[in-house]
Amino acid sequence: MRVLAAMSGGVDSAVAAARVVDAGHEVVGVHMALSRNRNQFRTGSRGCCSIEDAGDARRAADILGIPYYVWDLSEKFEDTVVADFLSEYAAGRTPNPCVRCNEHIKFEALLDKATALGFDAVATGHYAQVITRTGADGADIRELHRSPNTAKDQSYVLAVMGPSRLARAMFPLGAYETKDEVRAEAAARGLSVSNKPDSYDICFVADGDTQGFLRDHLGSKPGDIVDTDGTIIGAHDGAYSYTVGQRKGLSIGRPAADGKPRYVLDVQPVSNRIVVGPAEMLTVDRITGDQSVWLADDVLAAAGLDEQGSAFFDAEVQVRAHGEPVPARVRAVADATGPAGRMEVELPGETLRGVAAGQSLVVYLGTRVLGQATVVSSGWSGAPAAAAGATTAVHSA
Repeated sequence: MRVLAAMSGGVDSAVAAARVVDAGHEVVGVHMALSRNRNQFRTGSRGCCSIEDAGDARRAADILGIPYYVWDLSEKFEDTVVADFLSEYAAGRTPNPCVRCNEHIKFEALLDKATALGFDAVATGHYAQVITRTGADGADIRELHRSPNTAKDQSYVLAVMGPSRLARAMFPLGAYETKDEVRAEAAARGLSVSNKPDSYDICFVADGDTQGFLRDHLGSKPGDIVDTDGTIIGAHDGAYSYTVGQRKGLSIGRPAADGKPRYVLDVQPVSNRIVVGPAEMLTVDRITGDQSVWLADDVLAAAGLDEQGSAFFDAEVQVRAHGEPVPARVRAVADATGPAGRMEVELPGETLRGVAAGQSLVVYLGTRVLGQATVVSSGWSGAPAAAAGATTAVHSA
């Protein structure tokens, strides 16, 4: 096969490319230039896609003996990932830019361009597994699964890619159980990136100051911080600086009557208010998502999917990249986009706290990824007294 290897300049993508070469494929390396600032440098282990990263990727490609190119995707990145990040925070939601990057850049712009150029697949250094099995009708079913390296598993941010793009994706690091194994292999191959620090945080906020980035782009927008009965108890400089579940940085002058900490319960961009209250009011056992992407047609079919949606089926859900999955009942619900356009989740016997609109909701069955949706609302179905003593907890966009 002709395989395009996405090379970020890190150790994971370098080893992934090497393993594709070992498999006998015709491999071309490509580095995605995502920053409009051509002089951007890496700050320690923060950020990625810097000028140093491009150089590291080129040296790795030279060692592997494969052609190497740099593709300028900075305009697409700015218009989709960065713009989405800013608009979501401005609307009072909490986005995950890594999910959007995988959706719009790595498995839309990059993969679709690769396909147009005649490549059969794109290989990346993500920690996830693709498992192919034979269905009851004899057809192959391609499944996305968690990596055995639970500390590095990236299946959560890959769930948005959809079945057609999953069919053209390769994750050569899927079987690795530790990052040390990857580094050892890189060193054995003579790759200079074997000891390079992992990148973390948001790549386009290389200094790690997310609030400063939002403030620079969205400006000062003073408003009130109120408790659950609407009493003003503080002030803020921009509702976009807060997210549901946040405790620190509230700058509330006086303590709560019961002396307990207060948390952000709701971000209201229209009224420009932040609602705070006790931790118990963050508890939810119902979640609704939209923009659903499903990777398990067989599971939906077994749940009776028709033009109205599907029945509830048992699974697990996860609402943060490295959060714990919890048992759930899930169903697809029809909307204007089709019979599986929305997702409804019930958490019988389980609860989650601090679920914010805009978060990615990923459905698993064991290690298998079934689907993904963007949270639009969450709430508590029990008696108000059980959740917060006086008020039902509801968080919505």
